[in-house]
Amino acid sequence: MKKNSIAKLVGLLFVSILLLTACNKKTEPNNKPAHQHSTNQEYTCPMHPEVIQDKPGSCPICGMELVPRHTAGTETAIDSSLKHLLKPVNEQVVSNISVIKADQSTKIFSMHVQGIITYDTREQTSISSRVSGRIERLLINYNYQPVKKGQLIMEIYSPDLAAAQRELLFIYQSDPNNPMLQKAKDRLSLLGMQQGQIQQVLKTGKISYRIPVYSNATGYILDNTAAANASTAAPAASPQSAPSDDGMGAMGSSSSAASNSSASTPTSSAIMLREGQYVGAGQSLFTIYTNKNLIAEFAFDPSVSSQIKKGQKLVFYEPSDKQTVYTGTIGLIQPVFKEGSNFTIARIYLQDNKFQTGKLVTAAIPIVSKGWWLPQSAVLNLGNKSIVFKKEQDVFVPREVKTKNNGDGMVLIDQDISNWNIASNAAYMIDSESFIKTASENKLKN
Repeated sequence: MKKNSIAKLVGLLFVSILLLTACNKKTEPNNKPAHQHSTNQEYTCPMHPEVIQDKPGSCPICGMELVPRHTAGTETAIDSSLKHLLKPVNEQVVSNISVIKADQSTKIFSMHVQGIITYDTREQTSISSRVSGRIERLLINYNYQPVKKGQLIMEIYSPDLAAAQRELLFIYQSDPNNPMLQKAKDRLSLLGMQQGQIQQVLKTGKISYRIPVYSNATGYILDNTAAANASTAAPAASPQSAPSDDGMGAMGSSSSAASNSSASTPTSSAIMLREGQYVGAGQSLFTIYTNKNLIAEFAFDPSVSSQIKKGQKLVFYEPSDKQTVYTGTIGLIQPVFKEGSNFTIARIYLQDNKFQTGKLVTAAIPIVSKGWWLPQSAVLNLGNKSIVFKKEQDVFVPREVKTKNNGDGMVLIDQDISNWNIASNAAYMIDSESFIKTASENKLKN
């Protein structure tokens, strides 16, 4: 019995050894191709990943050169010499564009500045109310309505004026020789009544509750509420003058001195004054722009304001007719700060009225500047700053620069960039969705 058990155990052990040997022989051929597949490099097309070959060549579909195929689970080693290229595209650009150097020299170039024909503010007049009261009748419908000298503008009801007339009649009826009578007449004159109107009150004994207000000049009338918000020129042609009527032609009129404000924008908008509105004594209601003399105003950048002087000759022309050139002399230079911007206004007093107010003109003035000059194509203007692309090692890095003047296709750089290699065309270094970060911004971020 024991012999049979030992024989069976030996037989099972022998069979197990045979089975293990057979399994090893079957799996060995399968391992060899797998090992060969991992060691052989495959190549694929960047545009057609379905194309896979075991050797370099060209894509049968598009003809592009095949590139090594990346195997999952492996890492590609990066050469340390290429690390400076691995930065965001908005911080540097890899390109083989040509480079230039700044030209350090003194240049005389012609700067073109924009201007406008407008009224001489020394000739404008204002209309104000000498009495407090209520506007009973208003004959002005819109801003820049043409008016003539002596034309009725409005009628004002004034309780103060009526009370002064009652006092005049009381003194006159009590004693025509009373010395207080002359003082009562003088008071009415100061309130704006003409001598003819005062005599009419004494003659008829009737009180005039409405006091008329007349235009004191021929020109274009503007509501002072709109004049406070406007900044440029008014319209041109002037109506014919008319003789002054017997009324308040000089009521509250004042010829403005050399005003520092520009004339107003010509727009026929509705006036803000309304019938029934109350006005105060001495309140300025209207401004009248006359066109006896015109001026041309030009706005200069503060960087060149030191090179323009009073009495300097200026050549200008209309953009619609560049062949006709006019000359003028600068009569006033005025620094201006408006809406957060600094600029300088140069005013030319024109000798004739062949121009129309509101017309745009362009002036050319010679400017002498010394510094480092670059072509305009090499400087990229981002609105609040200007940048150039400086070549550092094998890449172009955006650098902010300070610019001053530009003219004749050149830009003056206000810093030493003589040792910089700069991209000749900055526009080629960006695309429509690029947000450029300069080196200074990167330092702040880090």
